[in-house]
Amino acid sequence: MKNRILSSIEVKKKILENEEILSEIKEISDVMTSCFKSGGKALFCGNGGSAADAQHLAAELSGRFYFDRDPLPADALHCNASFLTAVANDYSYQEVFSRMVRALGKKGDVLVGISTSGNSENIVKALETANNLEMITIGMTGEGGGKMFKLCRHIIKVPSKDTPRIQEAHIMIGHIICELIEKNIFS
Repeated sequence: MKNRILSSIEVKKKILENEEILSEIKEISDVMTSCFKSGGKALFCGNGGSAADAQHLAAELSGRFYFDRDPLPADALHCNASFLTAVANDYSYQEVFSRMVRALGKKGDVLVGISTSGNSENIVKALETANNLEMITIGMTGEGGGKMFKLCRHIIKVPSKDTPRIQEAHIMIGHIICELIEKNIFS
């Protein structure tokens, strides 16, 4: 148990000491703030634990974070189970997020793709679709960035190959982004 806690702390220390990651977090917060201020929305996608993170972060923005304020238009693309299972059945699971991006996304909106490997095919396809729509693409991955690295305008690569540690860092980073957006727009 102590080793797991220590390894989580170590990943977060690496983030704390990495000026490139810290700068990217600030830049993402600013880009998303601009999107919301201009009437755009943020869409999130991920699989498994990353889907939970996508839903969690979308809820922080559309609900509230630190204080009462107007909701921001943010949603996680996996939350409509009927859509998800129909598209997976009629097309393929690789198409579930890209099809929803085509339905909801427009130029200037944000798509946040979350994948610890950076190689989840349905996230990669969603990012490709978002780029074709001239959306702002943001990725949260692990070390290296995988296929997502070349598809994201902004990407945070958590310095780890350990999925649980990457996911723990993603939610910490996501919370920081939500806090900065909230302060930028509402304080």
